[in-house]
Amino acid sequence: MSSLETITNSYLDFCKYQKRLDDKTLKSYQTDLRQFREAIPVRSISQVTLQILETYVSNLHQTYKPKTAKRKLASIKAFFHYLECKDLIEVNPINKLQTKFREPVILPKTIPLNDIETLLSTMYKQKSLAKSEYQNKCFNRDIAVIELLFSTGMRISELCTLKPSDINLYEKCILIYGKGAKERKIQVGSDDVIAVLKEYKEEYQDEINNCGYFFVNRLGKRLSEQSVRDMINKYAELAGIDMHITPHMFRHSFATYLLEADVDIRYIQEMLGHSSINVTEIYTHVAMSKQKDILTTKHPRKNFKLKKEED
Repeated sequence: MSSLETITNSYLDFCKYQKRLDDKTLKSYQTDLRQFREAIPVRSISQVTLQILETYVSNLHQTYKPKTAKRKLASIKAFFHYLECKDLIEVNPINKLQTKFREPVILPKTIPLNDIETLLSTMYKQKSLAKSEYQNKCFNRDIAVIELLFSTGMRISELCTLKPSDINLYEKCILIYGKGAKERKIQVGSDDVIAVLKEYKEEYQDEINNCGYFFVNRLGKRLSEQSVRDMINKYAELAGIDMHITPHMFRHSFATYLLEADVDIRYIQEMLGHSSINVTEIYTHVAMSKQKDILTTKHPRKNFKLKKEED
């Protein structure tokens, strides 16, 4: 029971069946642990020393960006803490590991509000020009997807895995299953968006019932994340928007514009499903950037013409 492969498999089973981690997290753990096994020179867990771990971390720094390296190390730390809790190792070498990751602050990219409005206007216009019932139906679905992304700030993975039972259009409330199987509820504040969702649901009711997911593709299967990306690219091109827009940028925009509207950051944290306020605080950097722009271009002091010397 001391071989690394056997013990990592037991740990992954523990994560799946007892910690109930989602498939995406499990896949990351599996990859990180496999890479760890392949990189170190020993095959027994009892032979892993602090020096081996330090060499491994050094290689992580050289191979990956700080954020990725930090995540991979977190996977290994969680594994060793499991070994310690289960008394599978006498001494945990990772407790003596000293690491520091200097991650560059990368500000979230937002979509200008006028571009979001232009994008949606283009979509509604395309719907009004639909030449068949089928085209109209497709436009309804596409509009519902984009409206919901911007209205709720949900992740694309969360949107694509919504079940019919997760959406209560009467109470205007959506149940979202986020990272780590965490649940959160979010209200849809716009009656127009609710109307779009109702129209979509009525038209796709049979497909939704057969598929088991709320958003379906033309084959009646669950709408994929790639389909949503393709959808956004198509309408952005039709709208003449030069910026490359990704689904996640709607989430960034949702958070940033609420923060700029003086919404308390803790409410935004809850709506985004962030486990820590530290994650949400990245949006304060974006808000400060906006503040700088406002105070540089709008503050009346820039128009002062002061006489600094006697004539």
